[in-house]
Amino acid sequence: MHALQLNEQELRRHKLRNVVQSILLVGGLTLLAAAIGWLLFGPAGILWVIILIGMALAFSPTISPQVILRLYGARRLRRSELPEVQDALAALARRAGLRSIPELHYLPTSVPNAFAVGSASSSAIVLTDGLLRAMNLRELVGVLAHEVSHVRNHDLFIMGLADIISRITGAMATTGIVLLFLALPSMLAEQEEFSWLLIALLLGAPTVNTLIQLTLSRTREFDADLDAAAITGDPAGLASALAKLQRYDPGFWERMLFPGRRNPHPSVLRTHPATEERIERLLALRQVESMRPALESRSITLPGHLAPPAHRPRWRASGLWH
Repeated sequence: MHALQLNEQELRRHKLRNVVQSILLVGGLTLLAAAIGWLLFGPAGILWVIILIGMALAFSPTISPQVILRLYGARRLRRSELPEVQDALAALARRAGLRSIPELHYLPTSVPNAFAVGSASSSAIVLTDGLLRAMNLRELVGVLAHEVSHVRNHDLFIMGLADIISRITGAMATTGIVLLFLALPSMLAEQEEFSWLLIALLLGAPTVNTLIQLTLSRTREFDADLDAAAITGDPAGLASALAKLQRYDPGFWERMLFPGRRNPHPSVLRTHPATEERIERLLALRQVESMRPALESRSITLPGHLAPPAHRPRWRASGLWH
């Protein structure tokens, strides 16, 4: 198969743009943290930011995928339960050059969704009951390739790094606001001038942090789409899966209690790019010889013991929705 020949020039151009955007966004988060450190403590503040980021990366414990999987209530699928899906995942992992095949897990919820946890050396992909029942095998392969791409591209590490920098920035901004509040009476008594730049930076830092992280997340999603298309050679398969997911209609109470939860407006507040734009980019890529002929008309047969969940999706005390 020649899946990696898929519109090479166009693919490289999109990939280069996404990589540059990711570097700029992570760099922007770092510069924001350094700026607050400098305004609060001078050159020593920048040094402390570098030290804190380095320590967090070196000593922060790596969360085992099993912890997250237990939090969701997902369970590992045995090889005998979905053999055709297991075979497809193994083929995708080989094409992507992963050192190990991600473990496949099942989450009994009607919400059609998939996500990856872990790293390239130890990872897992979770498929929900709703997704398995909504997709045919061709579409599911596209979804699996997207999650495999997240693992291969170290997206979980990149987003974790962005989160660490964001937390350091948030902690410094909070410290600065507290110090400023404590110093306010003496500054007023001595009629000292306020640093409006510092005040604006401290108050706006959390919002800027969030917007940069959301933009980074959208960039990584585009990148995973393009990589998935290259791995399978079938961009239309993933595009079809995305179109199905877009038609998912949240329940009445979710719409009432959590308006905009899945597709908030404006789009800058979304963790994922607009589905229409993702589909448009995928369909612009030229399809080549791929898995499509073998998968196009095949449906997924779920084992009888994987019955549809009786409960409706709801918000959990852990902050998760399933």
